[in-house]
Amino acid sequence: MYYGGTLIEAAFQQLVDIMKKLRGPEGCPWDKEQTHQSLRPYLLEETYEVLEALDHDNADNLQEELGDLLLQIVFHAQLAQEEKRFSILDVLTKINRKLVRRHPHVFGNMQIRTADEQRNHWEHIKKSEGKNSVLEGVPKSLPALLRANRIQQKAATVGFDWENLDQVWEKVQEEIKELKCAIESKNEKAISEELGDLLFSFVNLSRFLKVNPEDVLRQAVDKFTRRFHKVETTLKTKGISIHDATLEEMDAVWNRIKKK
Repeated sequence: MYYGGTLIEAAFQQLVDIMKKLRGPEGCPWDKEQTHQSLRPYLLEETYEVLEALDHDNADNLQEELGDLLLQIVFHAQLAQEEKRFSILDVLTKINRKLVRRHPHVFGNMQIRTADEQRNHWEHIKKSEGKNSVLEGVPKSLPALLRANRIQQKAATVGFDWENLDQVWEKVQEEIKELKCAIESKNEKAISEELGDLLFSFVNLSRFLKVNPEDVLRQAVDKFTRRFHKVETTLKTKGISIHDATLEEMDAVWNRIKKK
């Protein structure tokens, strides 16, 4: 549904004004204490809450979490304006210009027909904007699996990639063998390095299977957590504490839960 530009502009301006008032002389003590650095964990937390809402496909929750994430952006922009560095208008202007510049096939006459062509063209544009490396733009603060995936995607845009899934699978098998050798040698440094290489190769495998490794691992952790809670609950109904249960008892309950 289209609400009209004026309503959207008014709602956004209201959010900006609310944030300004919260930071003002008669505002909220907590909000007035915050800095860019103190807000870092909240920005990350709100991002993951958006991801969780997406995982659950909950529209109402997603709407709320997107609002919380947007608040963090407006908050940082307000701090920057107080520091006379930039404003929320500068943020909006810059992203608008960037989107138009990086989509010449939409806002210009260039012909780009596939998503792969667009990804490659995107990297060429960023290179022309002053990037020194194809791999630039991937924050080191990203979760390791997500960072590995983005690094591999960027390298692939210039052809540095496996040709097919079979080659990736062979590399995974090779890394498993190398890890086994490192374990047998009891070389802690080699074990750490080879385990890292194996995880990196699994990210490559997930990329060729077109699944996001961060998402699927998060889902696997959630599934394990749900099942383990059920094990605790089941044992409790039998009068057995999870701390006193044997591995055989826990395994038996776990396997019954998996079958269900």
